[in-house]
Amino acid sequence: MSESFATLLKRLENKTATVGIIGLGYVGLPLARALANAGFRVLGFDIDSGKVQKLNSGRSFIQQIPDQAIVTMRAQGFEATDRFERLHEPDAILICVPTPLTAAREPDLTYVVNSAQAIASRLRCGQLVVLESTTYPTTTRGVMLPILESSGLTAGRDFFVAFSPEREDPGNPTHSVSHIPKVVGGLDELSSQAACALYAAIVPQVVRVSTPEVAEACKILENTYRAINIALVNEMKILYDRMGIDIWEVIDAAKTKPFGFQAFYPGPGLGGHCIPLDPFYLTWIARHYGMNTRFIELAGEVNTAMPRFVISKLTDALNDAGKPVRGSRIAILGMAYKKDVDDPRESPSFELLDLLLKKGAQVSYSDPHIPTLPRMRHWPHLEPMNSSPLTAEYLAAQDAVLIATDHTAFDYNFIVKHSRLVIDTRNATKAVREGREKIVRA
Repeated sequence: MSESFATLLKRLENKTATVGIIGLGYVGLPLARALANAGFRVLGFDIDSGKVQKLNSGRSFIQQIPDQAIVTMRAQGFEATDRFERLHEPDAILICVPTPLTAAREPDLTYVVNSAQAIASRLRCGQLVVLESTTYPTTTRGVMLPILESSGLTAGRDFFVAFSPEREDPGNPTHSVSHIPKVVGGLDELSSQAACALYAAIVPQVVRVSTPEVAEACKILENTYRAINIALVNEMKILYDRMGIDIWEVIDAAKTKPFGFQAFYPGPGLGGHCIPLDPFYLTWIARHYGMNTRFIELAGEVNTAMPRFVISKLTDALNDAGKPVRGSRIAILGMAYKKDVDDPRESPSFELLDLLLKKGAQVSYSDPHIPTLPRMRHWPHLEPMNSSPLTAEYLAAQDAVLIATDHTAFDYNFIVKHSRLVIDTRNATKAVREGREKIVRA
């Protein structure tokens, strides 16, 4: 055991270590909070200087983390910075950056590579580097490790490397960082020990696996499992819609079975940073091993087709009312990718908005969690737009109201009462009794 490892392990176990987190978004900031609450000094790195300034002044930019939590973190020693030359300061560095897809649906590891290069330029003996960003198996060893070792230091001797996939469920207070078991795969024995010692301070259970590849594959399996099952129920929704069968009633009946069935629910498309993207990471790496993952790719096709199915249902409903889509006033309720969060990443609502605008509709939106639409990477052409107050007058002025996200804050009885036509993609109006003739399931 090297002296540098012994020093690192001691600091991690007695919580005198400084932990650096690259990427202070929906994954990095909750992780920083958990580590600060556990007693570690946390130094957060982000390229967004505005975000850094806001955090250092005690203000949050994520709904699930209130301003007071940032104030508490600051009192505990948390600091945000955009000065990456300070990467030599932390004893452990956790990489929590986006891993999007290119236009060709191939992995874009730009943020991971840039982070590794920044670390390599300041890497010192005794540091632990953990990649948390979801990616395809072999990324840690095949992409990140060579960059880190370009520093002249050797992994497993001079510094230590592991992969531990983030498990974050935004908006779910019972599934926060501190309540979810953490999978850890180290590059070697010492790396595994160090990473496990760090995470043991903040999670209820550390699940140690043999290699980074196993940990990477674990995360991809978790999200591909969800994507495939959502695709199945989305396809069933389309079939049962043609047959005049209520898919939501079918699911409610099926989930009474106490074994062999887990309920998944249909929607207007997949959202969030993980589930719509991760299966494509797996299909990409599979091709490098001479295999086509037809089952996974088919699921992706089903899920990506759902926004167009919703628009077709809306178009038919307007036609039945004697109105074309062109020129119609349509309100989208909910731009977040899931209920009760302010996270718009990969939200199908943006595609719904884009499709409607291309058909000539006059589109507005209402979302209590997203007062202004942010610029989105896939939708740079969309004009800036502000959320409209959900008043009786606003609803009555619309030719159709499209429920894309079933926020708890929405009063669905009120919405149906004052709307002419409601397109419900989430079964949000299931408890509404009056005005059901206005509701179309999509």
